[in-house]
Amino acid sequence: MKKIILSVILSCGLLGNVFAAGDASAGKAKAAMCSACHGANGIGIADNYPNLAGQHADYIAKQLAAFKDGSRVAPVMAPMAMGLSAEDMADLAAYFASLPSDGAASVADATSSEATSAVATPVAPTMVADAASGKTIYTMGDAARGITACVACHGKEGNSEVLINPNLAEQHPEYITKQLNAFRDGSRLDPAMNTIAKNLSEQDVADLGAYFKDPQAVASAPIVKKSAAKLSFNGDVEAGKNKAATCAACHGSDGNSLVPMYPKIAGQHEKYIAKQLTDFKAALANSEEGRSDPVMGGMVAALSPKDIQDLSAFFASQKATPTNAAVNTVGKKLYNGGDAERKITACIACHGTNGKGAALAGFPTVANQNTDYLKAQLAKFRDGTRHNDMNGMMVTIAAKLTDKDIAAVAEYMSSLK
Repeated sequence: MKKIILSVILSCGLLGNVFAAGDASAGKAKAAMCSACHGANGIGIADNYPNLAGQHADYIAKQLAAFKDGSRVAPVMAPMAMGLSAEDMADLAAYFASLPSDGAASVADATSSEATSAVATPVAPTMVADAASGKTIYTMGDAARGITACVACHGKEGNSEVLINPNLAEQHPEYITKQLNAFRDGSRLDPAMNTIAKNLSEQDVADLGAYFKDPQAVASAPIVKKSAAKLSFNGDVEAGKNKAATCAACHGSDGNSLVPMYPKIAGQHEKYIAKQLTDFKAALANSEEGRSDPVMGGMVAALSPKDIQDLSAFFASQKATPTNAAVNTVGKKLYNGGDAERKITACIACHGTNGKGAALAGFPTVANQNTDYLKAQLAKFRDGTRHNDMNGMMVTIAAKLTDKDIAAVAEYMSSLK
C-alpha cells in the first residue's frame, strides 16, 4: 500500500493536475513583480530566465505550485510563489499563456529601462555544440543509451500538443540546458525527466540547447540514425538456455509464447526481464512489494541471482516472432499522441516509435507482444494490482484509460515490428 501511495504522489508531479482556468486580465495586474526577470512581454530578460510568453497555462500553474510547496527548489522563485493563492497562480498562468510567444508587445507594456538593462553576460560555452546532433537526439533519441526521443512529449520543433508538457520552441537555449542539467543531477525532480536526462552527456545537453537556439537553421539537416550496438549480456546465455526448460511450457522454448495470456519474452531487454523475475521473488516475502503472481511466484522461489541473470540473458538473446495483429488506428493515435484533454501521455515517449522501448532506461519492448497479455497488464496497472512500474508512471497513465482505450492501444502495440 505504501508503494501505491508513493506512486500516486510521484505521478502527480509527473503528469500534473487539472488546473482551474484563470483570468488573464487579473493576471496582468498581478504580474508586475514577475517582469523584473521574465519581462513585461513574458520574454526573460536574461538567458538564464525562462520565456513564459505563450507557454501552456497548465504548465506554468504547475510550476508555481511546485515552487510554493518546495517540490521544485529555486531560491529566487520560492519566496515569490509563497504568497500566491491558487487563484493567483491560475491568473498569472492565464496571462502569460495569452502573450505571443515571439515577445511582441506594445510600448505601453514595456518595463522601465532600469529593469530591462540588467541583462546578464552570457557564460562562454565550454564545448562546441552541434545543433544537428541536437536535432537527432531530440527527434530520434538514442535507444542504445536509454534516451527516448524528446519529440514524443514536446512536439515537432518544441511545440508541445500536450498541455502539461512545456513548449520548448522560442525558449532560451541556456535555460533549456540549465533544466536538463538539473534533471540530470536530481536537483529538479520529475520521474520521467530524471530517468531520461541521467543518460544524457554534457555534449548531448549542449547540442540540444544549440538546436533550440535556431531549429530552422538545421531544418534541412539529415537525421542520422546510429547503427544498433552489438548485443552483449551480463548473464551467461548458454547457462540460461539450460535453466530455461521449466519456462518453455508457458513462454515457449525460445521465449515466443503461443498462449495469448502469457508474454513473449524473446528479445525483451535483459535488464527488464531480470527486474521482473526479481520482483516476482520479492512479492513472496511482501505482497505489497514487487510483483505478485501465483504462478510466477512458485517458479522463481528457488532461483538465485545468478539464475535470474542467466535466464534473462538467454531470453533477451532470442528473436521475437511477429504477431498477426492488425494496425488499430485508434490505438495508433493514442500511442503516438496521447490525449491532451484527458492528460494521457503518449506511449511513444517511453516505448519508442517502433515499440522497442529503451534498455538502459528500463522501458520494455512492447512490439510483437501478445495482445491479450498487454490488455491484462494495462488493466492491472489501472486497478493497482500491478504496481512495480518505475515511479508509478504506468499506474498513473493506465488510471485514465477506458476499456476501449486499453483494447485499442494493446492491439496497436502488438502490431508493431
